[in-house]
Amino acid sequence: MHRRVWGFASWVSLWVCVAGGAPGWASDPFVASFAITPPVQAVLDNISADSLRGHLSFLASDLLEGRDSPSRGLDIAAEYIAAQFRRAGLEPAGDDGYFQTARWFLAVQDMKDFNLQVDGGGTFHVRPDEVSFRVKSGIEYSASEVTKLQYSQTTLAALSAEQVQGKVVITELPDFRREPQSKWEGLLRQQRSFLDKLSELSVALLVSVDRGVAKGDGAGPGWLIDPEQREAPSRPKSVPWVKVYSPEWICWYDRLPEGTTRARVSIRIPDPLEKPVTLRNVMGLLPGSDPVLRETCVLLTAHYDHVGVKQSGDGDLIYNGANDNGSGTASVIELASALSRLSVKPKRSLLFVTVFAEEKGLMGSRYYVRHPSFPIEKTVANLNLEVVGRTDSTEGIERNRASLTGFDYSTIGAVLKHAGSLVGVDVYKHERFSDAFFGRSDNQAFADQGVPAHSLCTVFMYPDYHSVGDHWDKIDYPNLEKITRTVALGLLMLGENPSEPKWNEANPKAAPYFKAWQERRKR
Repeated sequence: MHRRVWGFASWVSLWVCVAGGAPGWASDPFVASFAITPPVQAVLDNISADSLRGHLSFLASDLLEGRDSPSRGLDIAAEYIAAQFRRAGLEPAGDDGYFQTARWFLAVQDMKDFNLQVDGGGTFHVRPDEVSFRVKSGIEYSASEVTKLQYSQTTLAALSAEQVQGKVVITELPDFRREPQSKWEGLLRQQRSFLDKLSELSVALLVSVDRGVAKGDGAGPGWLIDPEQREAPSRPKSVPWVKVYSPEWICWYDRLPEGTTRARVSIRIPDPLEKPVTLRNVMGLLPGSDPVLRETCVLLTAHYDHVGVKQSGDGDLIYNGANDNGSGTASVIELASALSRLSVKPKRSLLFVTVFAEEKGLMGSRYYVRHPSFPIEKTVANLNLEVVGRTDSTEGIERNRASLTGFDYSTIGAVLKHAGSLVGVDVYKHERFSDAFFGRSDNQAFADQGVPAHSLCTVFMYPDYHSVGDHWDKIDYPNLEKITRTVALGLLMLGENPSEPKWNEANPKAAPYFKAWQERRKR
């Protein structure tokens, strides 16, 4: 498929790989010697900005209504992806053709029996359309004692169980919409710490004020239940949380003194109703050409879901999710089409997978690792594509650049860096976000199984992130073409190399994944 070039060009490539920032421990002569031969150039030529625009303008269109998991729009997207895999000639790799089917449940709450009443400093009711909440089961408290807390680290440090145990706590969590996106990561950490502390102190219920102009979404579209995980060890218990948008509640909250008050709150949130739903990962296989190495695979993933539609409001209500993550999905489709045209396929098999419900907690990828179509112990690498289309970062324009999460956790960082150098893309480690975002996308599910796995991104934070303005016409398609070509070269390097990628034993952040890899090797 390609030739090794051991002369001057090889040494130039090796210098680019090491001097360009890839960790020295990760240097691999095979990767450094990789050259763009005519068959490889033909693969790159089959990746075009216009084709990517065509895929993405459909996947992020209003017709698909934000591709929530589950939704009609997500099902249409799945059919479209499967059709493109079929067109490329990939082998079906699911339990139902190109689909891997998860038969789950969607829990929704009937708001007709909802009640939130305040007594003390006046008596009033909050309407169902003036709240949203995060609760997993029904809640009912009658005339519960209320404690008002200031949201601060100082308050948190001084808080004791005696003050809040079994009580309704009211506070005002920060409104991220009023802050620059560059501050969101720190604000999220602080909020998570605050909520975890309230949970540890056995707070009965947290009620937070929201001064935004938007109405509440009530119960929203509900939440997914994986029947296999009902009895599995769950995440640490979280405090039930209700957010209130009512102007009357806000005025009452502002008048209320801090600490334990004489006010009482009665609340009833009904038990959820469960209805069966079907969710699908979409997957296609390009079998390898080597009689031995074809029994191993390199896995390319992207999540094709987003967050759906606003439940109320005026104007544009659809979260189109063009960059997050229609861009990664379009790249997977384009790569499947381009690589399938090779007359001699890569030695290792390539598995292309788009997963559901990343936005709800990496649920599609975690389902896959429990039901792999290709054995996990034979999966040598995972490259996940996430938000690869926008270049208008909140930090400035990021054109001809891409970052890899956990860049120096494994040798894959060096592979992608060299791949990028061949097409004019700088693949680098973002000093602030590369490690921080490692667990924020589907690569985490595979890393937990010991598979060297990373996400490739062009930007981490950008205007319209998780907002209704993330439209397909804001994508930088010429740049997306170059990023997709970088990934193509990276996949070819991984697919042809007789040596598997390795975790970096010297990096303590990679230690749990290296340990999982060792356990995987024993299977």
